[in-house]
Amino acid sequence: MKNLKQRVTVALLFAAFLGHAQGNKKKQDIDAIKSMCGCYEVEFNFAETFKTTKDENYKPSPTKYDKGLEWVELVEDQPNKIVMQHLLIVGDTMIVKHWRQDWEFENTRLYDFFKDTSWKYKTLSKADVKGQWTQRVFQVDDSPRYEGTATWVHVDGTSYWRNYTDAPLPRREHTIRNDYNVLNRRNEHEITKFGWIHNQDNKKIKRDDAGKDVVLAQEKGLDIYTKVADSKCVAAHKYWKENKAMWKNVRDKWQTIFDRNKDLNLEEKVNRKSLFGYLFDLKGDTPKAETDKIIDSFIKN
Repeated sequence: MKNLKQRVTVALLFAAFLGHAQGNKKKQDIDAIKSMCGCYEVEFNFAETFKTTKDENYKPSPTKYDKGLEWVELVEDQPNKIVMQHLLIVGDTMIVKHWRQDWEFENTRLYDFFKDTSWKYKTLSKADVKGQWTQRVFQVDDSPRYEGTATWVHVDGTSYWRNYTDAPLPRREHTIRNDYNVLNRRNEHEITKFGWIHNQDNKKIKRDDAGKDVVLAQEKGLDIYTKVADSKCVAAHKYWKENKAMWKNVRDKWQTIFDRNKDLNLEEKVNRKSLFGYLFDLKGDTPKAETDKIIDSFIKN
C-alpha cells in the first residue's frame, strides 16, 4: 500500500509539473503572437526563383519591392483566440484596411483553400492539433484567404511558427495573371529583436477541377516588419476608432457563415464590383443589416 501511495504521489507531481510546463509554453506562444502588434515600417519583397513549367511562353512576374507603414491592432484577446487587424498607412493620412490574422489554440476546424474562389471544410482530431495554433488569414473585406495549424517553436532566443498551406493569388498577382489559381505557401512567422519577419517560399500552381496540380514556378517572399514608435501610426488609431463597429459587424457575419461547417464558394464579383469595393465605400456607422446583405450576395452556397 505504501508503494502504491508513493507511485500515485509521483504521478500527481509529474502531472502537475507537465501542466506547469505546458502552461509556460502556451504563455510563450501568446507573447510571441501578440508581439506582432504595434507600429511597423514594412518592406515587402517578392521574386520568382525557379521556373518549373515546360511552357516556353511562360513569363515570370516582375520582382516586387515596396515599403509602407503599418499598424497592427489587437482586436480580440482571449486565452485561446487572438485577433489582429493590419492597417496600412498611405501618405501619412490615408488608411487602407489591410489583411487580418486570427490565432486559435488547438483548433480542429479548418477551411482549406481549393482553387479560384472555393474552400473545402475539414476537421482534425484533437490529437492532431495538441499544443498547436491555427493561423487564419483574411482578405481586406474579411473573407477567407488561407489557414493552417502548427506549433510555435521557441529555441536559441528566437520564436517562430511554420506551416504549409494553399492560398488564393495575392492581390499583386491577381491583377496581372490568370495562368495559375493556387499559391502553395511555406508560411513562416519569426519574432526578431527588431520586430518580426514574414518569410515565404511559394509555389505557383495551376489546379484543375479534379485537384490535379501543375507547378509553374517558385517564388520567394520576405516581408520585414521593423518596430517604430506608436506615435507614427496615430492616423490608423483614429481610423479604427471610427470604423471598428462596422468591421465587427462584418466579422460577425462571416463567422455565422464559417459556423455552417461546410464547403464555401464565393462570387468573385457582383454587378461587376468586388466585395471590398462595396464595403470600402461604406461609412463607419453603416447598420449590420446592410453589411449582412452585401456579404450574402457573394455567397454561392
